[in-house]
Amino acid sequence: MEFLDQAGFTILLLARAFYYLKEAPPKAREIVTQMYFAGVKTLLVCSLVGVFTGMILALQTGIELQNFGMQYQIGHLIVASMTREMGPFMAAIIITASVGSAMAAEIGTMKVYDEIDALEMMSISPVKFLVMPRVVALATMMPVVSIYIIVLACLGGAVVANSILNVSFNVYMKHLYKGIHFKPIYVGLLKAFVFGLIISGVSCAYGLRATSGELGVGHATRSSVVASFLLVLIIGYFITALFYG
Repeated sequence: MEFLDQAGFTILLLARAFYYLKEAPPKAREIVTQMYFAGVKTLLVCSLVGVFTGMILALQTGIELQNFGMQYQIGHLIVASMTREMGPFMAAIIITASVGSAMAAEIGTMKVYDEIDALEMMSISPVKFLVMPRVVALATMMPVVSIYIIVLACLGGAVVANSILNVSFNVYMKHLYKGIHFKPIYVGLLKAFVFGLIISGVSCAYGLRATSGELGVGHATRSSVVASFLLVLIIGYFITALFYG
């Protein structure tokens, strides 16, 4: 029952954030600030995750392909798996852990110290002032972060393919280009966009419902991370089933 109540509150919150999209131009500065936190502030983590994800994929699948003399196909496999699933999913993990948790903690702290109530008393909608800019920023930045991780993963895979699997860079890139298709790209970007909506909506919703002081803020932050992870997995599965099932 508590889950349904929270889910309903989150959906209603996202709907209200969409309603206030008309107020986005005056809030452009806040939106850009949130985009900066989601993009630039996570750059180092995204870089490391992207490179090592590609290297792990190349090592695991490349060794198996090498047994059949097909290691030259490694570029094709890496770009296909990264664009379809791994890129948006890895981006969602990073953004949830770093940006989503920070959103829940920030808004939760404002809630328990009555700053949200103060906004409402001044006839300022917390949804327009706090939630909408964060939803717009994350929905915009998630596809960008996903593409960045995919590119670095392909480069990381090239290093392993060349140094361990003896696949030349030219051969790797040739098969990588063959693995790039329009459908996996737009499905992957759609997933990233939806994940951005989920993470921002869930994080803001848990923050706005935080209670009981600092302990409540900690509980709201932890719950928002868990709920975001679960929803990313579940919604990601249904999007995959919708386009590939």
